[in-house]
Amino acid sequence: MSSLSRREFLRTGLAAGAVASLSGPLGRAALDAQRAKPNIVFILGDDWGLDNTGCYGSDRHKNRTPNIDALAAGGIRFERCYSAPLCGPTRCEINTGRYAFRTGGLTNPVSGQPKSQDEYPLARILKEAGYDTCHAGKWRQMGETPGDWGFGEYITDNTAGGWYWQKNYTKNGQLVETAEEVYCPDVYHSFAVDFLRRHGPKGSASAKPFYLYYASHLCHGPIVRTPDSKPGETDPVALYNDNIAYLDKQVGLLVAEIEKLGLRENTLIVFSTDNGTVGQPNTIGGRKINGVKGTLLEGGSRVPLIANWKGVAPTGRVLKDLVDFSDILPTFVEVAGAKLPTSVSYDGRSFAGQLRGPKGQPREWIYVQLGSRWYVRDDGWKLNQAGELFDMKDSPFVEELVPADSQNDAAVAARKRLQAVLDKLSPATGKTISPEEEARAKNKAKKKAGGQKKGKKKAKANEQTQP
Repeated sequence: MSSLSRREFLRTGLAAGAVASLSGPLGRAALDAQRAKPNIVFILGDDWGLDNTGCYGSDRHKNRTPNIDALAAGGIRFERCYSAPLCGPTRCEINTGRYAFRTGGLTNPVSGQPKSQDEYPLARILKEAGYDTCHAGKWRQMGETPGDWGFGEYITDNTAGGWYWQKNYTKNGQLVETAEEVYCPDVYHSFAVDFLRRHGPKGSASAKPFYLYYASHLCHGPIVRTPDSKPGETDPVALYNDNIAYLDKQVGLLVAEIEKLGLRENTLIVFSTDNGTVGQPNTIGGRKINGVKGTLLEGGSRVPLIANWKGVAPTGRVLKDLVDFSDILPTFVEVAGAKLPTSVSYDGRSFAGQLRGPKGQPREWIYVQLGSRWYVRDDGWKLNQAGELFDMKDSPFVEELVPADSQNDAAVAARKRLQAVLDKLSPATGKTISPEEEARAKNKAKKKAGGQKKGKKKAKANEQTQP
């Protein structure tokens, strides 16, 4: 047997000493302190706006999301949460806690360019704070691997679209191939459940708290049958409804498992989605949201945000506080009792205070960017990079353009206030992109995806709209 290096010896010796110390009073105290840290489960749906969620008033799906609705009824529902308008930039913002002009995660074709070594990502911070970290589901648009970004365990695939009935996936960096097609959302769910079971029930040998990032492909296109669909079902409307219902079912199963393991009271569960609905939005109270995925309108970025923390978060609370996705990182870091690194500049503001019941410190504005376009929005107004001001009093249904020469006192004050925010952020001086460069990047991505006839068909299927 080869001799140990000095580094290996020290690491092995320290680990052995840590295990031995658990037998003493101080060791038990450390163990109890570790267990007292709350677990964090972040569930992220795909291409799913407010209008797909029952508790937000969806007319079409009001009876199709009972498990998600139950989380809201037993916790906090944020009415005004903003992602980026597309999958990739949103995921970049979640994992970095920083706006796109800082990271370069501007739009789907370039969202994988930011490197983990240049950031201090969420999973790494939590891992260093004593958490076990796990990613299950969609990842590719982030670039590198979940392991590079701080996840100790992960299961994923190599697509930005839906990955459903397939014969392969990637587990902890290794390609897994199957003889028969498997429904990958079920495979990823089982992986997540196994991770949970290794951290419960209460009193188990594992003292570490955990962070589970459950990033579902549902309901990104192509819209295909689920295991619960009727045999031979081909109606696109029925299949889309099945996809909505299936993610809700998986949310319910995940929550039930946490409950069964005795982890419920010490686990913060958060549900959100990566951007608005695709195609034509559904109605809320008979009215359509303005905008859809890919637009810088309310329907592109305004998404559900539900936080359920049994015994901690108030029950049935509805908040109008403004939240954007840069806030996820500092919130989870504060919940974990960790500190933000000082080596990078974070944009988010923690809403952990609201989760515990008090008012907290709600932000006064949110920022959304997609490629060469952006806007800042406060309680009643929105100002974009072109200097256009919008009255948002009837959002998310109407965004009323205010004439540039308006002398309305409230509008004038809003323009001045929001322009000051944009001047301070100065996105144009960051890692931004020109409209021409953005168009070239899109064309390059389309050409790559459509290089072969088969690839073209797949790209088209992945872009199909909501039935």
